[in-house]
Amino acid sequence: MKAPRSRPLLPSRPGAARLAPLLAVPLLLGGLAACSSDDESGAAAASSASAGAAGSTAPSSPPAVTGPIGPGCAVFPDEGPASPAALATTPVGAAAGAVPELSTLTSAVLTANLVDVVNTREDVTLLAPTNAAFDALGPEALPALLADVPRLTALLTHHVLPGRLAPEELVGEHTTLAGDRVTVTGPAEAPSVSADQTVAGAAPATVVCGNVPTANATVYLVDQVLAPVG
Repeated sequence: MKAPRSRPLLPSRPGAARLAPLLAVPLLLGGLAACSSDDESGAAAASSASAGAAGSTAPSSPPAVTGPIGPGCAVFPDEGPASPAALATTPVGAAAGAVPELSTLTSAVLTANLVDVVNTREDVTLLAPTNAAFDALGPEALPALLADVPRLTALLTHHVLPGRLAPEELVGEHTTLAGDRVTVTGPAEAPSVSADQTVAGAAPATVVCGNVPTANATVYLVDQVLAPVG
């Protein structure tokens, strides 16, 4: 006599198995719709916040100064060896020699034997005293200065700063080529050096015309001779 076949305690229900995923789909879609709604709300809020931030008047840094600055830039003609276009390709020592208002400075640089130094030094800023700046020292000061080469050298290298400084970078404290310090105050459009840092000591040194590039330097013509520290 054969034993009866045993049947599974939990018979499989293919229809139910197929139904379960189908029932899960509306729930999944509902969850995705909720997430999508939340994401859209968050994106809308972020967009609104960004628009509010863009509409606010947040402080911003002032724009960089471009081109020459100062009231006396007529010293540079539109054409010729002293024009800005010609100076831009000329080493700074030779460039100074092409500008009539810097003839006294050129003589001083020649006397101190610094022509090669300033012509070959890369990326510097020259605070160039004009003829009027030397005249302000009095008629006897310049001959005495030219006769004292060590003092003259210290004075001239005090006017050379490292780096090609734009007007906004010129404002601040700098170490000079002489190894001492000079402080330039703003605003960037009209930088100056206080009177107590000048040889004459009577008036601050102001920029006649500046931010003028040469082949290896940026030049600022100043109306006072600066005094080395020490």
